[in-house]
Amino acid sequence: MTSASESLPSDLAAAHAMIVAERAARLAEHTARVAAEAVAARAQAVNTSTEALIAHLKLEIEKLRRALYGSRSERKARLLEQMELQLEDLEAAATEDELAAEKAVARTQTVQSFQRKRPSRKPFPDHLPRERIVIAAPESCPCCGSSKLSKLGEDITETLEVIPRQWKVIQTVREKFSCRECEKITQPPAPFHVTPRGFAGPNLLAMILFEKFGQHQPLNRQSERYRREGIDLSVSTLADQVGACTSILQSLHALIERHVLAAERLHGDDTTVPILAKGKTVTGHIWTYVRDDRPFDGRAPPAALYYASRDRRHEHPVRHLEGFTGILQADAYGGYNELYKPSRAQGAITSALCWAHARRQFFELADIATNARRGKTAAAISPVALEAVKRIDALFDIERGINGMNAGERLRVRREQSAPLLASLEVWLRDERSRLSRSASVAKPIDYMLKRWDRFARFIDDGRICLTNNAAERALRGFALGRKSWLFAGSERGADRAAAMTTLIMTAKLNDIDPLAWLADVLTRIADIPQARLPELLPWHWKMASLQAAA
Repeated sequence: MTSASESLPSDLAAAHAMIVAERAARLAEHTARVAAEAVAARAQAVNTSTEALIAHLKLEIEKLRRALYGSRSERKARLLEQMELQLEDLEAAATEDELAAEKAVARTQTVQSFQRKRPSRKPFPDHLPRERIVIAAPESCPCCGSSKLSKLGEDITETLEVIPRQWKVIQTVREKFSCRECEKITQPPAPFHVTPRGFAGPNLLAMILFEKFGQHQPLNRQSERYRREGIDLSVSTLADQVGACTSILQSLHALIERHVLAAERLHGDDTTVPILAKGKTVTGHIWTYVRDDRPFDGRAPPAALYYASRDRRHEHPVRHLEGFTGILQADAYGGYNELYKPSRAQGAITSALCWAHARRQFFELADIATNARRGKTAAAISPVALEAVKRIDALFDIERGINGMNAGERLRVRREQSAPLLASLEVWLRDERSRLSRSASVAKPIDYMLKRWDRFARFIDDGRICLTNNAAERALRGFALGRKSWLFAGSERGADRAAAMTTLIMTAKLNDIDPLAWLADVLTRIADIPQARLPELLPWHWKMASLQAAA
């Protein structure tokens, strides 16, 4: 056995050779380690990029399926939103891993670089202003030093940039003149402001209203954001503007209310909204009534009407629909029953129930995908519920084909194709119910439908009726999202104010116009327009006038 000192070389040349060999070994080891890290980083980038691509394709496939065949489950838009959120995270992770792989590959020459495949970017819109920045050309040739340079062309790289929001003060000058004859002083009238001694322009007011009632941003958050931008607008100041705008827009709200209640058919629904009371919050309700005649080729423009109440007592819908006579599509809430009585002074309202609501109860008992995620705690799939969902889906398939046709054509197709399926479904439900015990889970949704079968089957006799009440549910989605942001309405009057302003904003959205631009123009013109011409400011008339002006 030799000691460490005996293994060392005795001459200088051998020692130098040993040092060189050791350095070479360490360099090779370092190179191998760097290469291995680069390979691992590249593999990680490939994996995350592939996951992002798969998620993107799944999202596109799901969107195409819904466009072709309609909603395949009761999760509806929630599933797409979850997939989009998942795709965001995967895309961000893929970019991080790609950059890490580039850094790792740059330290080695043996590993091939990786670049993630991205979808081709669309060109920037033509209406955006272009700012041209020209990089100074060289004065002489970098190769030979000659100054005889001639331009061959140019390459342009476009970069999308944003300018932070700009605030400005508009000074309206009103000159005074005195008459040399009578010494009377004349001066043009002061510009209109929504609030007395007001200071906020119509675009600022529209932004405050839209962010509060359309984007669910409370005034305290708006005030904080404005303060960061150098503008001190207190919450009380903003609240003054909101109150004044709500007051002056009441006449426009009344016109929309009259338009909605004059419909042949309405979608009705409600949702809870916490309302601040003395020392606590009470469970208030927001009611919506949507007029949308587009499914049966109606020419009347769509609109949504909202009301607020402290509770869910039946007198609220009775008061809301006091002058309405037509078809009401809603759920089986007992508060509507008084409206359906033949003894009603204005005449009975025709009731039509929502098939999507009935289907949802069966679907919860037949959701295979959800049960698979529950694992051991999953309940048994009900074959009766699964069959019921399939039979109801067959009716929805027919409806998708006739959506947008006139009422007569829809009625003809329903009687030819839907009526046999409906009769078969009723016979099947009654037969299955006779075999089930009272405690069976699927008995409840069956009883729900059979006890109200005449109202479920009413669409066979009227082409204006829709199978679902989804129009009203979509109209309430904003309040469901807003509850998480503003938590509660500050008072009952605050809830009424939110209902009134949401009526304006949602009606603008239903008519495919920008609520922000519409509100700004309305607040500019509403003080000067005669009462007889006020309907010109309604969203559908405003849109037509804007299109004509643009043409």
